[in-house]
Amino acid sequence: MIGRSGHRVIEKSKSFDPLRGKIAVVTGASRGIGLAIAQALADAGCRVALAARFRDARQIREVQRKLRAFAQSCDVRDERSVSAFFAAVSERFGRVDVLVNNAGIGGPSRKVAELSPDDWREVIETNLTGMFLTTRTALPLMKRGASIVNNLSVSAKSAFPGMSAYNASKHGAAGFTNTLREELREQGIRVIGLYPGATDTDIWKQFWPAAPRQRMMSPKTIARAVVFALSLPPEATVEELVIAPTGGAL
Repeated sequence: MIGRSGHRVIEKSKSFDPLRGKIAVVTGASRGIGLAIAQALADAGCRVALAARFRDARQIREVQRKLRAFAQSCDVRDERSVSAFFAAVSERFGRVDVLVNNAGIGGPSRKVAELSPDDWREVIETNLTGMFLTTRTALPLMKRGASIVNNLSVSAKSAFPGMSAYNASKHGAAGFTNTLREELREQGIRVIGLYPGATDTDIWKQFWPAAPRQRMMSPKTIARAVVFALSLPPEATVEELVIAPTGGAL
């Protein structure tokens, strides 16, 4: 297009804002990587719906105000809670273009012989069953061109002593993610496995309180990588997004 001055004016293509107007759902979005991803998606132009076990109504209001997003308390372990959340998303937005399954817990750091069945079940139900429930409930709202990002952690590719429940949940979630990807290929829905290495979040208080956080990545770094992967043209996908600290494993 030629401007009044005679100079060529380059019009901004829609490809510069590939996520603008998309409806993005993020679970476990009250802090850490989930909150950082939600913020990055909002900054990229998405309309964001946040699910988390918020402490109270004040925390929900704070997150809504900060991100200008819809937020509702949701326990991913509870089928009724998940159904209620997505019913609200459907009523408000009508669809889901991006689902980020981020909700997860670390659980106690104990050897198998010392781990209680209740602690085992809580981790598995949150990290693995919760991912299944949210994905299964969101799928009817997703169409060709949509994307699912499952936060798996490098624990899905490794094993760490004292973390049997966490390791098992993440290895199981990786298997779920790989199966889901094959099932959804013909529908044109991308499935991305996110494998972040050591990231400066609260989970280290459980696993390694004295961990050298200065060597870890920021949650914002993980969020930037996720936005990049989601911004690829529809004919391409990142199937495994592995992100590690430059200094290597801790």
